[in-house]
Amino acid sequence: MGSVLAAGSPSPPPPAFAGVAGAGLTVPPGFGMPPVSPVSPSTEVTSVQSQEVTDSLPNPGTFDECHRKCKEVFPMQMEGVRLVVNKGLSNHFQFFPVMIGDMDNVGSLNAQVIHQISNSIRSKMAFQTQQHKFVSWQGDAEFRGKDFTATITLGNPNVLVGSGIVVTHYLQSLTPSLALGGELVYHRRPSEEGAVMSLVGRYTGTNYITTLTLGSAGAHASYYHKANEQLQLGVEFEASTRMQDTSVSFGYQLDVPKANLQFKGSVDSNWVVGATLEKKLLPLPLSLVLCSFLNHNKNKFQCGFGITIG
Repeated sequence: MGSVLAAGSPSPPPPAFAGVAGAGLTVPPGFGMPPVSPVSPSTEVTSVQSQEVTDSLPNPGTFDECHRKCKEVFPMQMEGVRLVVNKGLSNHFQFFPVMIGDMDNVGSLNAQVIHQISNSIRSKMAFQTQQHKFVSWQGDAEFRGKDFTATITLGNPNVLVGSGIVVTHYLQSLTPSLALGGELVYHRRPSEEGAVMSLVGRYTGTNYITTLTLGSAGAHASYYHKANEQLQLGVEFEASTRMQDTSVSFGYQLDVPKANLQFKGSVDSNWVVGATLEKKLLPLPLSLVLCSFLNHNKNKFQCGFGITIG
């Protein structure tokens, strides 16, 4: 009897068997059950695309970095002799605050202490002295979300006389290419207080970045373009309502990887021409920098020489 039943065709399972197909059981053809709440394909595709767009929004960086890419193309002014040493003290310091500072030959010091509290929160303290005299200090806290960055800065606070500066920044990514944000600066002194607000917009293309900042203090526009792997260009426009002055600057950066050379040049509407030449002496961890600036209107010339170790 057992062999006859085994050889015969099995009887079809009851309709309730299809309800447990998701548990790993195989459902014979023709016994599937329709879903309880069907979703139209168009609605499902639209929902998935919208979720992908939302998840692909990048962090826009900080408000202060909006014009940074363009500014990096321009040469940095330097006068006299400058020595920079980059040396890691120990691998154990990677979990402690990072300390950065530079001092000139007259004793002026610029120092920063940066501490990454968590993946999203970072704090920074900055100090500045001039000829052994304390000038200013400021502290800020930065929070980086998935698609936004918020920062608050407190500068030169003095509780006794009720003075200080508070700066807040917010930058939000609206699309993978477009970011919008704002800045609010509030300052107070014993007999004076006020606030200044400005808005910023930045659009990032495939090989260019354009940024515009507008506020009651003036306007600042910049355009960065990467022509190829060797050549980068930058143009800046600045207008100040307080100084009643406008200026336009053009800069470029030329890299020659085979010769380990980097050349930067700039010229502005005030007829200030500048250039820097950096040569890396590989395989040594050593770089030489030559800098020169000429102001035609004031007939002033600056020249500098720097060495970077590390």
